[in-house]
Amino acid sequence: MKLKRNIIEIDENLCDGCGRCVDACAEGAITIEDGKARVISDSFCDGLGACIGECPQGALTIVQRVTDDFDENAVAEHLKQQRSPDSKDMLPCGCPSSHVQSFSPSAAAADGGDTSSGPTALSHWPVQINLVPPHAPFIRNADVVVAADCTAYAYPDFHRKLLKGRPLLIGCPKFDNTDAYIEKFTEILSTSAITSITVVVMEVPCCSALPNLIKEAMRRADTTIPLETVVIGMKGTIVKRLREAA
Repeated sequence: MKLKRNIIEIDENLCDGCGRCVDACAEGAITIEDGKARVISDSFCDGLGACIGECPQGALTIVQRVTDDFDENAVAEHLKQQRSPDSKDMLPCGCPSSHVQSFSPSAAAADGGDTSSGPTALSHWPVQINLVPPHAPFIRNADVVVAADCTAYAYPDFHRKLLKGRPLLIGCPKFDNTDAYIEKFTEILSTSAITSITVVVMEVPCCSALPNLIKEAMRRADTTIPLETVVIGMKGTIVKRLREAA
């Protein structure tokens, strides 16, 4: 049924795709597509505006217009589908730590954090491959670092020499589901216009799968971008760099 009521309106010119409104909407009415927040269906939006205060850019407002009535039953079914393990409309983890955020690397110092060991180069959250959505704004049109978990511990200059100015995705090709990795990177490469990938691995056999699965994702996405593999030795030095042409 159509009627005139309050509904959320999103200004795409102001929206930076941070995703805070997604977490704030209890009805699951908002998603991130192509780096912008969008209302999935007006029938999912109750028009109360709980999401508005969470937007740091002021991109959300309440307007009155003729649209579909709020449908509680449709919302319940929508939320049920989102909670399904097969759902692709939400992050694999429902906890607050999966909230997509972009920030300045100097934010830790501004917040009074301990930066005595030097400034961080990390500019976003989350970083786990399984948690980063393919449409995350921080990977769009970016030179991305894909690193095996152990590399940041083994290589002391990881932030300064490998991460600075680049978004990061981390994972373990030995213990994680590599088929899921391939699917995730295929979708990322198909939608996010990544300009290059630097794969950072340890000098151990199990890490060799990481650059190979990136290549397979490129093949499935029918795209080729510059790829560099950086190999870290167990004594904490870079032992090899291999660049492959686009």
